[in-house]
Amino acid sequence: MKFTLDKHEKYVLIKLNEPKLNTLITPQLKSELILINAEGQRNIILDLSSVKYSDSSGLSSLLVGHRLCNNADGSFIITGINDNITRLVNISQLENVLNIVPTVEEGIDLIFMEEIEKDLKKEAR
Repeated sequence: MKFTLDKHEKYVLIKLNEPKLNTLITPQLKSELILINAEGQRNIILDLSSVKYSDSSGLSSLLVGHRLCNNADGSFIITGINDNITRLVNISQLENVLNIVPTVEEGIDLIFMEEIEKDLKKEAR
């Protein structure tokens, strides 16, 4: 699996550099997500702008990322999905479960907004 990993203080950006997110790639992506989460990162942005095709196993890896981040009180954000993957997400009725934004920049903004909200809620207690 070809990907780039860019670690920041509040989040990790993974850019998948593969044309397909299928049964060949999914186990490796799931392993990487689990490893990143185990290292203490709770916010992950997954950039799928290079991915042209995904199957149901690809969707399952997205759900694993979502669950890991959610359980760590963080956010799993997907960016750069094309029309084919959008259709698959909609058919699977996951558009209301997964956090999907058009660009990486919007994903970063969303994470910082959510982190500020969490800090404010802690201070209010």
